Amino acid sequence: MASISKNDLILLSDMQSISTVIVCRNEADAISKTLLSLRGLSDDIVVYDNGSTDNTKILAQQQGAKLFEGSWEGFGKTKKKAVSLAKYDWILSVDADEAIDEELKQSLLQLQFPDTETVYEIRFKNFFADKHLRYGEWGGDKHIRLFNRKTVNWDESLVHEKLVLPPGIKIIRLKGFVLHQTVKDVKEYAEKTMHYAFLNASKYFLLGKKSFRLKILIAPIFGFIKYYFFRLGFLDGWEVFICARMTAFYTFLKYEKLRELNRKK
Repeated sequence: MASISKNDLILLSDMQSISTVIVCRNEADAISKTLLSLRGLSDDIVVYDNGSTDNTKILAQQQGAKLFEGSWEGFGKTKKKAVSLAKYDWILSVDADEAIDEELKQSLLQLQFPDTETVYEIRFKNFFADKHLRYGEWGGDKHIRLFNRKTVNWDESLVHEKLVLPPGIKIIRLKGFVLHQTVKDVKEYAEKTMHYAFLNASKYFLLGKKSFRLKILIAPIFGFIKYYFFRLGFLDGWEVFICARMTAFYTFLKYEKLRELNRKK
């Protein structure tokens, strides 16, 4: 049996009672960087894999994560299931392509957790390939990603899942950033856009929402103008032009697919 060194004991004593929870599928290109960034934060990193066919599961285990496997039930339900597998009640929820920077890690290590009625918001730096996007849709991004599961948890949405926050919850913003490798290239971006558009159309359909031809025509144009001009996306160069165009395409596909689903009904 291997002995624990003095340095290992010091490292363990500095860790937080936080469980990091990651839901993933085929993220071999990104998950190692994410797991490396989390090293020294907690002794409980949960990776809930939904059918990877690449090296994701092997890499997760090599980095010391606790690997679980299960079926995909939509974003909300699947994340909720993954949270239930955690050792601790305080949950840091990250995606496989979301590493944390050193400032954020230190912020997390210094937290005292005053009560379960508090959640923690984290700022994001989103990247298109190697380009940090400071403006447009992805600029100034922030999300609540640290919460106590006794008080807060995910809803059961098929897509665009949200944390259900009870009345009176306190939100504190942490120092530091999540470094989100959003897409590697235009091809991957287009594939994700179509996938999420169809998922969201299905979600809207199940909620009984309707789509009209005028909305299909106007909403994409408004989206492009909003993110490229009003949110100063043009200052980030051609990458944000692509992002704004893709957002318009996503909006068109979503409402066109919703119209098609309602027509078939």
